[in-house]
Amino acid sequence: MDSSLLLETATAALATFFATIAPLDAAAVFAALTGGESSKYRRRMAIRGSIIASCILISFAIIGDTMLSMLGISIPALRTAGGILLLLIGIEMVFARSSGGTSTTEEEQREAIGKRDISVFPIATPLIAGPGAMGAAILLMVNTEGQLILQAVVLSSLILVLLLTFVMLRLASNIQRLLGVTGMQVVERIFGVLLSALAVQFIFDGISQSGILVRSL
Repeated sequence: MDSSLLLETATAALATFFATIAPLDAAAVFAALTGGESSKYRRRMAIRGSIIASCILISFAIIGDTMLSMLGISIPALRTAGGILLLLIGIEMVFARSSGGTSTTEEEQREAIGKRDISVFPIATPLIAGPGAMGAAILLMVNTEGQLILQAVVLSSLILVLLLTFVMLRLASNIQRLLGVTGMQVVERIFGVLLSALAVQFIFDGISQSGILVRSL
């Protein structure tokens, strides 16, 4: 297989997962939710939350295509819809707005504050395994067109970003102090631009493969 295709797939997967899982955002919210808690509690929540989120996203990546077939959803439709969703997330990242696509909403954070075990909600979902990350996992796996090597690259990229997210959860307080609000927003906006460009390409591919343009001509 062409090495350039492997590199292209890995780069797109890493950039997309980093943007949709948003390890920096996850670390910031985790630090806020666990402020004042013991180190043992933070470690337990980080481990449990990361494991649960990993199971969710890997499951979506592996059986997502089968789910689409059962629901009668075509691949071009997924590419177009997934591209639109990722584009909205990318725009939110660039303009530093949040609608819950890659993080928790204010209502969800208020509910989580009163809960002792926050590993499942909101850490695992929707903080790490949010709708954007779930959609991206399915979309990237579908784009491999059944090629096992490319699927392995996508899954490896997903696992790598999830491991990075876990590390950032463990170092949440330190990262927040190191980068500050401005630093975290700069990184987020850079990946927001990359994600928006990638999302537009997904939309173009989906519309092109749907045959709509050919039928209209």
